[in-house]
Amino acid sequence: MASRWLATKVIVYPPERSSRLFVLSDFAEVLSSWEEWWTYDGISGPSFWGLINPQWNMCNKGRRQSPIDVVPDKLLFDPYLRPLHIDKHKVSGTLHNTGQSLVFRVDKDTKQHVNISGGPLAYRYQFEEIYIHYGTENVRGSEHFIQGYSFPGEIQIYGFNKELYHNMSEAQHKSQGIVGLSLMVQIGETPNPELRIITSTFNKVLYRGFSTPIRHISVRSLLPNTDHYITYEGSTTHPGCWESTVWIIVNKPIYITKQGLYQLRRLMQGSESTPKAPLGNNARPVQSLHHRTVRTNIDFKRNKNQYACPSMYKDMYYRANRWSPDTGLLIR
Repeated sequence: MASRWLATKVIVYPPERSSRLFVLSDFAEVLSSWEEWWTYDGISGPSFWGLINPQWNMCNKGRRQSPIDVVPDKLLFDPYLRPLHIDKHKVSGTLHNTGQSLVFRVDKDTKQHVNISGGPLAYRYQFEEIYIHYGTENVRGSEHFIQGYSFPGEIQIYGFNKELYHNMSEAQHKSQGIVGLSLMVQIGETPNPELRIITSTFNKVLYRGFSTPIRHISVRSLLPNTDHYITYEGSTTHPGCWESTVWIIVNKPIYITKQGLYQLRRLMQGSESTPKAPLGNNARPVQSLHHRTVRTNIDFKRNKNQYACPSMYKDMYYRANRWSPDTGLLIR
């Protein structure tokens, strides 16, 4: 697909009218295939998303792009950030190998939706999908970084603003349209039980276009046991990089076993007949912060014996924790 596009560009202004009509027809065909065309490397990778497709120009021109590298000593403590609330009931859906990522989408006919509210959110958001990002090696995989450190994987839970918009397609273009919950994934002996439900299906989505149903998964149980998080205004990390996302990065990882990660790394970008490369390393590079404020509800200065009025401040004692089993925290 990429080579066909390059050939089209060379003959975009031919002298003969018939050739021009051919080019326009070919161009329309390419436009209809954008969702299959883009990748995470080469001439169809992140550096070209906004250059080739004008509808994705925010990928190159945006000033509130994601992911970012969270720098602990730049965090702003906000005492007015509330606890995050996620409905506890379970939902069913389908896990898809899209050729770019592994994506879980909630069934369209779901009657009892999972709502996400509280935290930095001014509205209720309806859970819609999960994206799984991971590396082919343990030293990288997550899209968000903590002080330059990348985790082996990252699970992103997306929901749309159900109070203002009708669906994800409408909300992704609009202000405060989307919430993105970021869960860092670390290797451990005791995996997250809900994540284990997902990993047990990996052998059914080995190739692009493969999908499998997953029944009765709890989004709330997928999250680690902590109320602490980091939040900022950003974008989706896949095309078209819409700057409509409120990001919430949970301050504890969830765990996957080495075997689960091995199964994940067996997935391929291509079809069964032409598998191409492994699906891993599906992470967009870190984007510039452009003076955005990154807030947190983690208060390290508060003394339990003192009852002062809450205030916003930068805590210069924050520092990245390269994850140790002693604390299990991203930032301490």
